[in-house]
Amino acid sequence: PTTESVTIALRTQQIVAYESGLADVVDPLGGSYYVEAMTNAIEAEAREYIRKIDEMGGAVEAIDKGYIQKEIQESAYAWQMAVESGERTIVGVNKFTMEEAPVEGLLKVDASAGEFQKNKLAKVKAERDNVKVQEELAKLEVAAADENVNLMPVILDCVRAYCSLGEICGVLRKVFGEYKAHNTL
Repeated sequence: PTTESVTIALRTQQIVAYESGLADVVDPLGGSYYVEAMTNAIEAEAREYIRKIDEMGGAVEAIDKGYIQKEIQESAYAWQMAVESGERTIVGVNKFTMEEAPVEGLLKVDASAGEFQKNKLAKVKAERDNVKVQEELAKLEVAAADENVNLMPVILDCVRAYCSLGEICGVLRKVFGEYKAHNTL
């Protein structure tokens, strides 16, 4: 076996032992007790979340109140703190790490690529039919305001008229707005 294959086998065993919780039970699959207990716990927690969300008036109301985003933020924060403190083991992240040589051969984009792309876009905008572009963007705005219209054909017409991605997204932002995160702090 190669060093790499031995390391993979070892990491697999460590993940099973430390991240799955199987090593915390005498006979994890005996009568499926452990699996059933974990399933029941997940189900009970899910039902509790559904109950809270229903009491708020449903999912849309919970989103509007910032509840779901707050729960995600708090859960992510608690998980990250548990990893950083060592309370939760993540193999290769906070335990069983190895010094490795930096990865070689990564793509490094030359700054001139950005300039090239800006010049290319300016050329397209100078050579296209800008009246047609404005017409297609106006059609997109009207279509986006009507929830019964399939936007894909209208967006494709914009693309055929050489509307830029930025112009198309700008129209959609104008109609739909932008997502604003709830500040839960």
